[in-house]
Amino acid sequence: MFCVSGLVVFMLVLTAEARVGSSSELEFCTDTEECLLYKQQICKKGEYEVRHYESAKWASTNRTTTFEIAAFFCFHDLFKYIRGENDGGHDIEMTSPVVMTIPEVPQTNLGIAMYEMSFLLPSEYQMNPPKPSKDSRVYITETPNRKVYVKNYNESFWKETDKGQADSLSNKLDSIGANFKRQAHHAAVYNHPFKMGKKHNEVWFVAEGEPVCFGED
Repeated sequence: MFCVSGLVVFMLVLTAEARVGSSSELEFCTDTEECLLYKQQICKKGEYEVRHYESAKWASTNRTTTFEIAAFFCFHDLFKYIRGENDGGHDIEMTSPVVMTIPEVPQTNLGIAMYEMSFLLPSEYQMNPPKPSKDSRVYITETPNRKVYVKNYNESFWKETDKGQADSLSNKLDSIGANFKRQAHHAAVYNHPFKMGKKHNEVWFVAEGEPVCFGED
């Protein structure tokens, strides 16, 4: 019985760590030691692709305000969490991507909405994430097993750039008859906005039902 239980625990650990792993496994993930790894690249055509991600745990926070203010304060809150404002005072390594969930906002709202930002927890904390400090705005989330439509681009992450890329992906998905969650998209940021040289960032829409492929290269 002990051997069987031990094997089950071992397999659970392997499964948890398989979602987050070495950046060497992704050619475009170069700024951190660990990155979010996808289980499968279902199909790809140029800058468009469909990926299957398994569930993963993140440190998250949100602000209801404009995009620019939310991005600043959410990053600040999350950075304090990984730099020791957590149960145990752990200094947690940055990973990639940083993901910001950006809702579709009517123009009449003047850009005000609830924006959520998430830092991916490293593999060593996927099973037991450190709890945020009591007065922190940070909370732990777990994304489900899901398939996502992806568009990559080689520019820095800014509001206008992200919106243009998200609109391009949305229009492409409409053209192939894809079903996806339209209420919000996710900005997957792999590089600092001021990084020089080659860049890689992405926009994601979560697929509803079985995804439709763009075709293959």
